[in-house]
Amino acid sequence: MSTYQYYEFLAVDQPLDERQQAEVRALSTRARITATSFTNEYHWGDFRGDPRRMMRRYYDAHLYVTSWGTHQVMLRLPRTLLPLKVAEQYCIDPHVTAEVSGKHIILDLTSEDEGGDWIEGADESLSAIIGVRTELAAGDLRALYLAWLAAYGSWERDEDAFDQDEEDELEPPVPAGLRALTASQRALADFLRLDPDLLQVAARTSPPLADTKDDGGQLAEWIEALPVRDVKALLLRVAQGQGHRVQMELLRRFRGKPDAEKDDRPRRTVAELLDTAAQVRHEREREAEAARAAQEARREQQRAAAREKRLDALARDPELTWVRVDALIDTRKPSDYDVAVELLKDLQALADRAGLPQEFTERLTLLRRKHHRKPGLIARFDRAALPAARS
Repeated sequence: MSTYQYYEFLAVDQPLDERQQAEVRALSTRARITATSFTNEYHWGDFRGDPRRMMRRYYDAHLYVTSWGTHQVMLRLPRTLLPLKVAEQYCIDPHVTAEVSGKHIILDLTSEDEGGDWIEGADESLSAIIGVRTELAAGDLRALYLAWLAAYGSWERDEDAFDQDEEDELEPPVPAGLRALTASQRALADFLRLDPDLLQVAARTSPPLADTKDDGGQLAEWIEALPVRDVKALLLRVAQGQGHRVQMELLRRFRGKPDAEKDDRPRRTVAELLDTAAQVRHEREREAEAARAAQEARREQQRAAAREKRLDALARDPELTWVRVDALIDTRKPSDYDVAVELLKDLQALADRAGLPQEFTERLTLLRRKHHRKPGLIARFDRAALPAARS
C-alpha cells in the first residue's frame, strides 16, 4: 500500500541565489525548485533532506502533509520581531516548539491524527497560511495561541496525548481578536484541526482588537512623522529586495508590544477549557437534534395535509383510480408498478377513513389473483404491506 508525503518550502524575505538553489536541488532531482519555492511529493520512498536544516539555512516557511495524518507548518521570523521568551509561552513539546537559529526564531506547529483525515489541495495550504508569519512579526500572537489550543484540543481525539496532571496547566496569555480571525489564522486553525467549539470557548475572554491596529489613516500619519533619515534607510532596504522584512518591522513599530505581553487577565486551566467546550458541543448537538426533529415534524404535517387533500380528491370518484391502477399494471413496466402501488396505498387509506377496510381487501385480493404470474408486482404489494383476504 502506497503512502503519500507532500513537502513545500517558501523563501519570503530573501530569494535563493543560484548556489543555494543548486544545494537544495542536490537533495531531490524530482523537486520543483525556484528562487522562492521548493515543492515535492512522494508516493513511495522518503525525502533525503532535513526540513529543519533547510529552514535554518534557506527558507521562511515549510509545510508537510502525510497520508497518515501529519500536518506540520514551520515558520522562520527575525528574532527582533518575535522574541523567544514570548513564543515559549505558547510552546507544548512536540506540538508547538520554538528554537533560535542565528538571527531568527523557528516555530514548529504540528498536528497528528492517526485517523489520517486528508486535506484536498494540500499544495494550496501554505499559501493560505503564510500570512500569519507577517502577523506574528507585527505583534499579533493569535496564531501561536491557536496552535497551543489545537495541541491541547487533540486530547479529545487521543486520551493518551498528555499526562493527566496537565489538566491543571494554565493557558498562555490570550491575545485580542480571537472572535474575528484573519483568513490566514482561520486557515491555520483548520490545518491544525482546531475544534470550533474549543475556539469559541477560548475566545470568550479575548477582547476585541484595538481600532488603531489596522487603521490606515493612523498608520499614514505615523509614517509621515518618521524621521527623514529613517524613511530613507527603509526605502534603501526596499530597493535592495528587503520589502517584506521592512513591512514587518514597520507594522511592529506601529503596533507596539503584543497585547499578550501586557495581559494580566485571569487565565483558565486546560481542563476548564476542554470541559466547557464539551458542554458547548453537547448543547449545540442537542439543539441541532431538536431543530432536525422539529423540521421533520413540520414536514410530516405537510405530508399528512397533502395526503388528506389528495384523498379528498380521490374520494370524489375512487373507481377512476382503480381503472388507472389496472392500466398501469398492464404496461408491465416496473416504474408503472411503483406508481400503481402508491395509488393502491391511497385507496387503502381512503377505505380506512370511510370505515370500509374489508371492501378494499377483497378488491386487492382479486387483483393479486389476476396478476399472480407477475412476481415483480406481487413483491411490491408485499413490501408495501397491501393485504390479501384469507382464503
